[in-house]
Amino acid sequence: METLKKYRIKYNLSYKNMGDLLGISKTFYWQIENNKRRLSYERAIQIAKIFKVSPDEIFYEEIKKQGLKS
Repeated sequence: METLKKYRIKYNLSYKNMGDLLGISKTFYWQIENNKRRLSYERAIQIAKIFKVSPDEIFYEEIKKQGLKS
């Protein structure tokens, strides 16, 4: 999830920082960012709130790309 990674780096947050903010492990967060684990709608909202944007701003293009691959 390139856009998610860009936001995390822009805000100078590590995997551990993101995990702590979301109440999950850094490994779990890394798996989300690297498409090793599915992202729930609720978690997408949590992540978007951290960056003060809508979930679509972070995830829409990625979901669209995945839909085209199916």
